[in-house]
Parts: sequence; C-alpha cells; structure tokens
Amino acid sequence: MHHFIYLHGFASSPNSAKARDMSDRFARINTKIKIPDLNAGDFSHLTITRQLTQVLAEFPDDSIPVTLIGSSLGGLTAAHLGQKSLQVQRLVLLAPAFGFLSHWLPKLGDEKVRRWQQEKYLQVYHYGEGRELPLNYDFVADAAQYQENLLQRPIPTLILHGTEDEVIPIAASREFAQSRPWVELVELDSDHSLANVMEEIWQEIYRFCQLPESCKI
Repeated sequence: MHHFIYLHGFASSPNSAKARDMSDRFARINTKIKIPDLNAGDFSHLTITRQLTQVLAEFPDDSIPVTLIGSSLGGLTAAHLGQKSLQVQRLVLLAPAFGFLSHWLPKLGDEKVRRWQQEKYLQVYHYGEGRELPLNYDFVADAAQYQENLLQRPIPTLILHGTEDEVIPIAASREFAQSRPWVELVELDSDHSLANVMEEIWQEIYRFCQLPESCKI
C-alpha cells in the first residue's frame, strides 16, 4: 500500500490544470491521491517551511510509505520533504524549482527586490486566484535556506523537465541528477507548464510508481 500526495506549484492551487489532470488519472485507476492547498488560505505569508509542515501533517501516521509528486516549487518542497522524512520512499518532480531564487529574483530586478525588502510585501500574480496578491518578503528569507546541496538522501527520484523551460532552466535538473545516481531525469519537449506532455508524464509516473498493470488507462 502506498500513499500519494501531489504538491502544486508557486501561486497555483489544487485547481490547476496539472493538479486536475493528476487527480482524474489517479481516480481512473481507483488510487487515492491527496492534493492539499498549499496557499492554506493565506498566500501572503507563504514560506517553504510552512509548506513542509503542512504536508508532513498530511502523512499517514502508520508508517505507510509516501510517494510525493511535486510541480515546480511543489517539486522543490517534495525533495526537501524526502530529505526530512524517511516515510517518503519515492519522488516524482515535475520541472522542480531548483535554484528558484537565483532564477526568479534577477527577473524582478535589483530595485524591485530592494523595495520588496523595505516595504515587506510584493504584488505577485496568483494563477489560482486569477489576480495579484501581496507576498511577504519572509518568503525569500525562508527560501534561501533550502539549498539543493542538502538533498543527499538516496530516494528513488524521477524528474520530468521540459527542454524549453523558461522559468527553471533544464540545466538545474541536469546538474542535480548528474551527481545523484538515484535520480532519473526524463527530458521532454515542453516549457515550464508541461501542458503539452501530460500523457507522456502520466506514462512515466505509471511506470516509475509501478501502478497496477490491470488498471492502466
């Protein structure tokens, strides 16, 4: 028996296209997958630490092994949960946000980041809400402590990453996989959304997670 949890990305929600697709596909094979809302009703005070605490609370308390499937920042969170909890026995990371701050902050520009630090809040477009919401600078200060070099637990890991990713370059996943023999990287002809390769992603998840043959859809 295995417990599956899907972690959506930054400024997204359990209602995102990928989350809904994953939910539908798992439902078709009669397998439960939990999809917590990582906004927790308060996107403005989101931190990776809060996400870790929230998802750990979703784990079954009877040592049932957990497989985490995480998208973008949810993928980064999943990887750190795998380091933190021995209950996590498998990871599937979709365009994981390795080096998130080093890719995102330069796009905002030094002046905007300085202002964010001074004023404490930055308006960020939230795709789940379809509008801009304020995000506290604590998000940045907290995220800075979650470095990839800390991720050394040899958990079977499948990374699916688009070669045309405009948000997190595929080089970030290549570098991560290169020094970790337990990581399998599948490169897909897609951008950060991975919207055009959901069928391929499902086939890879089905194979990697050894979902039951008779249930394959």
